[in-house]
This record gives sequence, structure tokens and C-alpha cells, in this order.
Amino acid sequence: MYYGVIVISVLLFGVNFALNKQYQKRIGSGFFPTFFLATLSSSAGVIVLFPLNEFRFEFTLFAFLMAATATVNSLCLNFCSLKTLGKVNLSLYSLFMMLGGMVLPSVVGVLFFEEGMTWAKGICYAIIVISLMITVEKSDKKGGWIYYAGVFVLNGMSGVISKIYQAADYPKISSSGYSLLCATTTLVVAGTLALILFPSYRKKFRPSAAPFGFTSGVFNRVANLLLLIALAHVPASVQYPMVTGGVMIVSTVIAAFSANKPTKKQWIAVGLSFVGILLLVTIPI
Repeated sequence: MYYGVIVISVLLFGVNFALNKQYQKRIGSGFFPTFFLATLSSSAGVIVLFPLNEFRFEFTLFAFLMAATATVNSLCLNFCSLKTLGKVNLSLYSLFMMLGGMVLPSVVGVLFFEEGMTWAKGICYAIIVISLMITVEKSDKKGGWIYYAGVFVLNGMSGVISKIYQAADYPKISSSGYSLLCATTTLVVAGTLALILFPSYRKKFRPSAAPFGFTSGVFNRVANLLLLIALAHVPASVQYPMVTGGVMIVSTVIAAFSANKPTKKQWIAVGLSFVGILLLVTIPI
């Protein structure tokens, strides 16, 4: 059942990825677009998660500290993502985004949470890394490496933070309550910063970007909630490689219906990702 939950989250993340690209095309990158995107997405998160959490807020000091940490990480990731999407092609962005999201939580799960290393995990990691490398194309623009590194580390840290929260022995709240607390914290911080910066960005502001940012927030918050729920039952070293390969598959399928069709290399990479995920969930060693 929890593998099915992960699959649903992967579909949501794939759509969210495409929506963020449309947002960036309309409003660009920088501090205001970053905070405005976070404000929109966290607003959507509060609207969706509040009824899911039975119209109640939950709080513990540990949950709040972790939510604050997740907020800082999320804002920094949004900034690096928008900068990267404006500088390089999607294959390079996808490579670092997905590798970070797979490697860091998986390594932390194996090294610090006794999840253990198996042949199935090792083979899956290798196949997904190879499939991601196949999709890389040379970028025409320079100076993006600092943002690649930021996307790699920060996207990986989002999974690490979730894993630490789920595994810690400190007083916690429900998964939906924690997701709502994260969204609320982000809304307060990002909304305040967006209001402060808006006067200087007024002439460049494009209202047409708002629907994409808001909708991406709905998909992103629900997807993260599903992963947080699944993380209590599926090891991080299994879950995040599934997400990595799965998002790659979904993104390629979405691209097949756009003007920028996937190349043969990308379809080969998708096939390898599917094989890697299949091995991960079927091989018991």
C-alpha cells in the first residue's frame, strides 16, 4: 500500500516540476520570485492541509524547530532552483536535483538509521545514476555550478530533514499536522519577505505567474505529505531512489506531449529507471 502512496506522490512531483518551469518563465529568478513562489505554494498548502488535519493546528517545540529548519531549506532550494532553471537546460537541472534527492537521504538512512545496504539498493542506485547521466546535455550558459551544488544538497536535505523528524524520539505531532506546521511557518516567513521586497520588484511583476506557483504548491505539499506518511513504513534508502527514478519517468512522459519532445537517450534512461525501481521493490537481498 505504501509503495502505491509513493507512486501517487511521484506523479504529483512530476506535474509540480513542470509548473515551476512555467512559473520561472513568466517571472524569472531572484529573491522576490523565490519568496513569492514560497508564499503562493505555502498558502496552497495551508488551504489543502488544514481540512486534511481536521481543521486543527498541532504543535510541539521539536516539530516547530524542524519545521523552521525545513522552511529555511525550502526557501534556499527555491532560490537555487529558479536560478538554475534560468541558466541551464532541464537535463542538467534534473540530474543534480534528482541525484541529491536520492543520494543524501539514502546515505543518511544507511549510515545513521540502520537501514542496511543490500544488493538490490546498490544495483538500483547504479542504474538510476547511469540513466541520469545518459540524459545530460551540454549547457550553453556558464556560471551555474554553484546553483547545481545548491540544488543537489538542498533537495537532498529536504529528505534528510523528513527522515530525522520521523525517526527522532522527541515529542512529535501527526504527519499531516507537521506538514501543516511547515506550510504555515513558510507562509509567515516568505510572505513577510515578499511584502518587503515587492515595492522594488513592482515594475517586473507578472500576475500570470501566480496560478502556476499556487497550483504547484498544492501538488508539492500533498506529495510531501504522502512521502512523510510512507517514510514511517518504507526505508529512506528505498523510498528516495523510487522517487528519483519515478519523477524522471513522469517528467519525460509529460515532455512527450509538449513541443520539446524527449530524445531517444531520454527514453532509454526512463527504461533503465523503471528497471532499477522494479529491482529495488522485488529483490529481497
